[in-house]
Amino acid sequence: MGKLNKVLIIVENLSVPFDRRVWMEATTLQRAGYQVSVISPQGYGFDKAYEVIDDIHIYRYPLPAEESSVSGYLREYGWALRGTFQLAQQVWKERGFDVVHICNPPDLLFLIAGWFKLWKGVRVIFDHHDLSPEMYIAKYNRKDIFYYGLCWAERLTYATADLVISTNESHRKVALTRGGKKPEQVFVVRSAPDLSRFRQLPANPEYRRGKKYLVGYMGVMGEPEGIDYLLRMVDYIVREKNRQDIHFMLIGSGPAIEKLKALSQTLEITEFVEFTGFQTGDALLERLSSADVCVEPSPTTAYNENCTMNKILEYMSLARPIVQFDLREGRRSAENASLYARPNDEIEFAEKILQLLDSPELRQKMGAAGRHRMEEMLEWRHQGPKLLDAYANVG
Repeated sequence: MGKLNKVLIIVENLSVPFDRRVWMEATTLQRAGYQVSVISPQGYGFDKAYEVIDDIHIYRYPLPAEESSVSGYLREYGWALRGTFQLAQQVWKERGFDVVHICNPPDLLFLIAGWFKLWKGVRVIFDHHDLSPEMYIAKYNRKDIFYYGLCWAERLTYATADLVISTNESHRKVALTRGGKKPEQVFVVRSAPDLSRFRQLPANPEYRRGKKYLVGYMGVMGEPEGIDYLLRMVDYIVREKNRQDIHFMLIGSGPAIEKLKALSQTLEITEFVEFTGFQTGDALLERLSSADVCVEPSPTTAYNENCTMNKILEYMSLARPIVQFDLREGRRSAENASLYARPNDEIEFAEKILQLLDSPELRQKMGAAGRHRMEEMLEWRHQGPKLLDAYANVG
């Protein structure tokens, strides 16, 4: 392994171990003999300022209330940077680290990583989860000073990093082009579940709420995720197609959740739509395992085209057939496990849902195809060695 065996992972977007990708990375490194510390925000049921889980030392800081606005994000990121830097100094004194592994968003963690690189000589790994400039356009549909600031921050993050971990080939291309990294500095490690833990459970008919069919969605509920598209599809299915035998179960939360609940009330579809909030563990697995069809309604944007949506891989892990818009990385992930609607065509998407619900044979075939693809190519046991390969090259 060499001398670089103490790792600090920093993530701001989600709490750990709720952040599945970061937790799989941390446990994989720990099992390989690395000493792993993690800094993350509190939340999602993990609110202790410090705890040790599976020999991984987790340090957490509080965040202000989530707000879907530029000022809200600036306040959140400013608070996160302060809390993270204070905790990083604490980790350095208590445990030390040779490598700091930063996960975006935001693309501001290079400020902390760069400080330790400059003054302490640590190596820096950039785990590129999201394309922040494209995400900004998807949320606000404009190029302004904040957009160009994100472009600047992304360039500085790449410049600070000794090595880049990309979640897919589209992200790798960004690292090689506008990131200016060499091919040997960029490793693709996909965000696929560990099938020994992310497993199918027996279906529970209670989740259908008296309806014949159950359609499931899981994920963050913000502007880029297209939940408003999905709610309009429900309205079309109920009103235009006169299908009142389908329950739609929406698992998750996020900055747009109250607007989405209000939209469901405006459309008068609350009888058919359930917002469950975040679910974890067996409760989450049982709900998704009970769905006849799972959906990914993210519309086409430069951000969505280039991102691997974790929910797609998780649906495939549970052998759930999928409907999504025909986006580049979505198709690369699911292949034959999904039906694809023309990008942003809500009516065609809704018709694809009905097509699947009315064909149990097709549902079974597509679900089996997705599960097979996970087992043979995508699940974490295929990704973990790629992570360790990257770490072997960071020195």
